[in-house]
Amino acid sequence: MKKDHGSAPATPTGRLRHRRRSSEVLPEVGKENGSHLLVNDQHKYRSMLTRVYSSIWMIGGFILIIYLGHLCIWAMVVVIQIFMARELFGLLRKAHEDRHLPGFRLLNWHFFFTAVLFVYGRILNQRLVNTITTDKFLFKLVSSFIKYHMVTCYFLYIAGFMWFILTLKKKMYKYQFGQYAWTHMILIVVFTQSAFTVANIFEGIFWFLLPASLIVINDIAAYFFGFFFGRTPLIKLSPKKTWEGFIGASVTTIISAFMLANVMGRYEWLTCPRKDLSTGWLHCDPGLLFKPESFTLPGWFPKWFPWREFHILPVQWHAVWLGLFASIIAPFGGFFASGFKRAFKIKDFGDSIPGHGGMTDRMDCQMVMAVFAYIYHQSFIVSQISVEMILDQILMNLTFEEQRDLYMKLGEIIQDRPYEEF
Repeated sequence: MKKDHGSAPATPTGRLRHRRRSSEVLPEVGKENGSHLLVNDQHKYRSMLTRVYSSIWMIGGFILIIYLGHLCIWAMVVVIQIFMARELFGLLRKAHEDRHLPGFRLLNWHFFFTAVLFVYGRILNQRLVNTITTDKFLFKLVSSFIKYHMVTCYFLYIAGFMWFILTLKKKMYKYQFGQYAWTHMILIVVFTQSAFTVANIFEGIFWFLLPASLIVINDIAAYFFGFFFGRTPLIKLSPKKTWEGFIGASVTTIISAFMLANVMGRYEWLTCPRKDLSTGWLHCDPGLLFKPESFTLPGWFPKWFPWREFHILPVQWHAVWLGLFASIIAPFGGFFASGFKRAFKIKDFGDSIPGHGGMTDRMDCQMVMAVFAYIYHQSFIVSQISVEMILDQILMNLTFEEQRDLYMKLGEIIQDRPYEEF
């Protein structure tokens, strides 16, 4: 028999080479575009009831924590961060490898709590000093902690770094270095962003509560608009997201931002910054942002409209920008999380919240929003230089003796100036 000269030549190894298949989660064959939408879900009402029940419990608990004050809100944020870290640490965890690395899982938490000490130590150090100024011993102890705070955190990190090196085992290097990189990504992307939330809290609960509420409102509005009217898919990463839900939620969020700012801006408990770590009631001058201004409708406005004059807080115009970000930009945090879950072939990050998934599933947009709220507040609300800021720096960075020397030198400078300058 003659050989078939038309056949493909054999590879040098004598094997057929196949293209490596993608690990991306593929849609089920035969499903039409849009079949994942909520309007087509046969179990959507059961899912909605579960989400509503758990949402009522979460909102009720959230309101109670807001009433209890700044420290309780901070504690809530730390608990949320622990839940998020637990869910994310478990994504790359492999039981077989972990059995051969006793104590290796503790290393993740060592880095996590080192980050907690570093970030919150930097944010809250001056407030801690303001809390214990009446006790001389505690004041010296806290002053020493603040002075050596950075070097303490650095050596804690170095201890974890050495711990990691000493636990390296042959044939497990790839897994261990992957876990090390994964831990640092969680700390940078997740923990650092959510830590901005605490900075917002102590600038005034208003700057924490309003952005967080806008994300919740946007999420609820997007769900219900998509539930009843959703027909057009928005993005492939989230098959249940629709343009109808996105647009309806955007309009609702922007209007809600303007209205909520007017309500929240009238309570000192929400607008006053907390300068220490006490739990007492707050009284302060809220500033011009929270003082009503009259706004009269122009003459060309229809006469049948019943209201001709409104009282608007200037902060409401800032709230509109927060609403725009919460409705247009912040949802991309959710899209990022959706792509992340697809890469790991999981539906949710966890199951700690019935009907919602894990804590990370609820916090994806909140992290993006918290960073923007902090940057917006520091850029457009807080004055760049003030007497209070200078005093904070003096109390934070100078010892008691140095502060006394500064006081004496300032007195000498003021006495030497001509009387006319005053």
